[in-house]
Amino acid sequence: MHPSLPATMTEIHISTPGAPDVLQPIQVPVPAPKPGEVLIHVRAAGVNRPDVLQREGNYPIPPGANPIPGLEVAGTVAAVGDGVTAHAIGEDVCALTNGGGYAEYCVVPAGQVLPIPRGVSTQQAAAIPETFFTVWANLFQLGRARHGEVTLIHGGTSGIGTTALMLCREFGIRAFATAGGQEKCDAIRELGGEPINYRQESFAEVVLARTEGRGADVILDIMGAPYFSDNLTTLARDGRLLLIGFLGGGMAEHVNLHAIMAKRAVVTGSAMRPRSSQEKASIAASLREHVWPVLAEGRCLPLINATYPLLRAADAHRHMESSQHIGKIVLTL
Repeated sequence: MHPSLPATMTEIHISTPGAPDVLQPIQVPVPAPKPGEVLIHVRAAGVNRPDVLQREGNYPIPPGANPIPGLEVAGTVAAVGDGVTAHAIGEDVCALTNGGGYAEYCVVPAGQVLPIPRGVSTQQAAAIPETFFTVWANLFQLGRARHGEVTLIHGGTSGIGTTALMLCREFGIRAFATAGGQEKCDAIRELGGEPINYRQESFAEVVLARTEGRGADVILDIMGAPYFSDNLTTLARDGRLLLIGFLGGGMAEHVNLHAIMAKRAVVTGSAMRPRSSQEKASIAASLREHVWPVLAEGRCLPLINATYPLLRAADAHRHMESSQHIGKIVLTL
C-alpha cells in the first residue's frame, strides 16, 4: 500500500435488509489493489436503482462482488496493482465498480476505469459509468439501435432514461419516452425526445399513431411484466425489446407469442453487474471510442438532480424512492 494512504476509511454498509436507515457508516481497513486492479480515492459516487433494490434485499449480488453498495465512482487513482500500466497515481478517473462505491476508497478492475473526459466535473463523472455502460451495452450493442431508427424509452427521466435520450439525439435516433407528469414530460422534450404521459395515454397507441402504424424499432424497458404485451404491440417488424429492469414485476402472463413470430421480434435482456470484468472492459473501450469524445465536447453530460454527503446516503435513497428526481443523484465526499 502507498505510504501516504490512511489505514482505515469510512464506508456505508447495509446493516440488514430494509428501509434507508439501514445504511450505516462503519470504519474498515483501506483495501489494497490486487494485480490488475486500481484503488480509487473516491470524491463522488452515483446512486442507482440497483443500490435501492440491494438495500431492500431484492437484488442478490453476484459471487465475489463487494457487498457494499455503489456501482459507479469518480476520484483520483490512489494506488495500482501489479500489471496495471494504463493508469497512474494521481490520475482523475471514473469507474464502473463491482460494488463498494459508497466509501472513501474503492478497488476496481483496471479495465473498468476510464479517464474523466476533459471539462467534465467530478460529480458529473460519477454519474456517468452505470447508466452509460448500461445504455450503450443494451441500446446500441445488444439492441443495434442506429441512425434513422425509432426507439421507445420507458422511465424517460431516470438516470437510464435521460442518458438514453441524450445518446439517441446525438446519434440521430428518434426517441419516444414515457413519464408520469407534465414536468417530467417537459424534461424529455428538452432532451430531444417525444414524451408520453403514461398516466393519461397509451404509449402503444401514441407510438403507432406518430409512426403511421410502423412502431418502434427498439424498446428499452425497466418495467417488465405490466408493459410486456403493450411493448410487443408497439414493436415494429424486426423490432428488438430489451428488458433491463422489473420495477413492475418479473412474471408476465397471457403473452401473445404469435405477436413475436408475426413481427420477427427479438426479446432479450441483460444485467450489468453479473457480466465478467472482460465484458465490462470491452464496453468501456467502446464507450471511450464513441462516447468519450462527445462528452469532452460538452454534449450528453449527465443531468445531476441532487447531491448528498456520503454520510447522508439514507436521504439520497429516500429521494430516489420518491421518484421525483429527473436525472441522477450523487453522493459527495
